[in-house]
Order: sequence, then structure tokens, then C-alpha cells
Amino acid sequence: MHIEAEQTAKRLLKDIVPDELLDLYMRLLRIDGCERDEAADLLDGPEQVEALIREGMALVRSSGPGLPRRLVPVPPDLALQSTLAELSRRMVAEQERLLTGHRRMAETHPLPASMDGSTERLVQIIVDREQIGRVARGLISSARHEWMTLDNQSVERPMDELTAVPPPPSFEGHVRCRAIYESACAEHPVGLKTIEVAVEAGEEARLLPRIGMKMKLADDAIALLPLTPTGMTGALLIRSSVIIGALREYFEFLWERATPFGAASPDSPLSDIQKKILNMLVEGLTDAQMATRAGVSISTIRRHSTALRNMLGADHHFAAGAAAVRRGWIK
Repeated sequence: MHIEAEQTAKRLLKDIVPDELLDLYMRLLRIDGCERDEAADLLDGPEQVEALIREGMALVRSSGPGLPRRLVPVPPDLALQSTLAELSRRMVAEQERLLTGHRRMAETHPLPASMDGSTERLVQIIVDREQIGRVARGLISSARHEWMTLDNQSVERPMDELTAVPPPPSFEGHVRCRAIYESACAEHPVGLKTIEVAVEAGEEARLLPRIGMKMKLADDAIALLPLTPTGMTGALLIRSSVIIGALREYFEFLWERATPFGAASPDSPLSDIQKKILNMLVEGLTDAQMATRAGVSISTIRRHSTALRNMLGADHHFAAGAAAVRRGWIK
């Protein structure tokens, strides 16, 4: 069993976590954990032990009253999930730092005119409310291939005064329109209607629990970012290809993690055995462990697992379980 766990850990974590950390994790798997007081001696020092715990690859637990605490490895699937969650957190933090830095740079040191002699700046600060409105309306018409937006509930007027406006008819069949909304938007009647109207007009909509800022991005060419929560009293109009590239990556990063609008349905299309398998995937069980618990063959488990991953668009076991939970197929 230890050999199988080591092979799984190497397959899942190689080139994702540092080699020295993976080596420590493999050693801990090999000995199936150790007493907490002995961990530093067995794993080359207290710093290495803390690194395993911090990265979610090991945890400290007690086997019972009066018994010594033990440092035990988490299952490889859960170690991968913890590692990816930490990487995602760091990426989001770096992206937010990048955007904050560019805003401050634009505020304090406006960029010079572009090298071709144009008077248009790569980053332009707009503080006039009417001009911001004109730019926002004109920006959507400038999209030729893709139109991407981030939206949250930061508004200046009550939502019952807002009007749902779908993408322009010219988008149909020509421009791919994608939007990520804060989940709270879909929980308000007017916000829900706004999304439904846009989706009926051809927009692809997804939801995230929290979106820190609004954004409008036309193709890979121009973007509008807020300098205030609503963006109506201060905004950045960005034409810099470097910043646009970073914003596009940030949008795609969020898009992959967002839930498709309307996907979270209590009606599960899964069979009983598939529900059992998904619940076991969330627990981080191996194929052999799932087969034993479900009373079926390993080949049956693998066949259903492959079908489930394809159905949910997931690359690995734990991601499939997480996607099923988001859709409300399992609890």
C-alpha cells in the first residue's frame, strides 16, 4: 500500500512542489507517519516539518487520550489539492499586487505618449463621470473577437432602479462574450434578471463567491478598470499590451475556477454508483480503496472515474469531486 501511495504521490506532485519537499513527503509516506517529537530528527529539521504542515501535505493528530501526537501524511490527492489551493492564492495575490502597482504608477507618473507619436496614453486616468460612461459604452462596441467582464454588487443606485441590458446584437456569431459575476448578483431579483437577459442574448456567464473589482476587456487591446468600488467616479483606460496581457491571464484564471451560470442544480444526472464514487473521490481514496468499499472491481471504478472526469471537465480525481459539489450533485 505504501509503494502505491508513493507512486501516486510522485505522479501527482512531481514538478508541482519543490523536489526537496516532495522527498520529505515521500519519506513520511514510506514510514506512515511518526511521533511529532521525533519528526524533526527523521525529516532533517523542524523547518522541514513546518514546511510540510504549512503546505497542507502533513498534519499533526493524536491517536487518543494520553497518547503522543503524530505527524502523518495526508493522502496524495489531498496533498495535490492543498498545493494547488496555495498556488492559486499566491497567484491571485501577485495579480492584485501587479494591478495595484500599475494603478499607483498611473496616478503618480502618467506614462508618456506612445512611441509612434500618438497623443493617446498607454494608461489614461478618467475622473469625469460622463466621460467614464461614454468610454464604457464605446468600449463594448470596439470588441471584434472577445468581450470579457468582471462584475460585482458595487453600485451607486439600488439594484431595483437598474435596467438589464444584453450584449449588442452585433455580437451574435462574431464576438464571444464572457462574464464572471459575483454570486450575490444572481441572488438579487434584478441582478438575476440582468444575467438571464445577457445569457439569452448569447453571453457565457459564470459565478464566483467574491469578485474584488469590476473590469471590462475588449479583445487583447483595451481595458477599463475602476479606481473606486463602482468605477463611476474614477477609472483607468488601459492600452498597454503588457498590462492587458496580465488582465487577460487574470480573467482566464478566474474563469477556470468559476461555476457556469445555472449549472448548480439539485437534479443530479449521476447514478447511485457514480454518486458513491464522487463522494469517495472527495475523501481522497485510491482506486483500490474505492473498489473495496463499493464492492466492485477496480476496472469498474476506473471506468466510472474517467466518465465522471469527462462529464465535469476535471483533470484529476479531487477536481472532479470539487466540481460535483459546486454543481450540487453531491453534498
